[in-house]
Amino acid sequence: MLFHTGKTKVAFSASMNKGGAYGPFNTDVTLGYNKVYTNIGDAYNSSTGVFTAPVAAVYHFTFFYHAGGHHASKLELFKNSQMIARSSDHQTGSDTADNGGNAVVLQLQQGDRVYVRMPASHHVWAADNSTSFSGFLLS
Repeated sequence: MLFHTGKTKVAFSASMNKGGAYGPFNTDVTLGYNKVYTNIGDAYNSSTGVFTAPVAAVYHFTFFYHAGGHHASKLELFKNSQMIARSSDHQTGSDTADNGGNAVVLQLQQGDRVYVRMPASHHVWAADNSTSFSGFLLS
């Protein structure tokens, strides 16, 4: 169901498809989810990975990932520069795959930015539509 305020409709859903293992890197990386399924309202920028609130409202966001167990995996959702939610799993020699995710409801002002960051020394699987970021306006 797509919720909207007045005539403003906002919803996006995208996944990372960058050929397989993505990371680990030496620095934190904002993830650019490059396979966009839906971007009603054009508030999600697939080049930067940043959602920018077009109107002040309450929004719902989810992020999910798949990763191999040979490196630590962690994703963090940010509102502007504040970390709001995270999902992670530790490195192990016996666990060959990890999956995780989280969801939040945020009150945003027009121009607030929401994005998912992967901290340095972590990784995700960026293929097969396994790592995704979605959001929509609630009210």
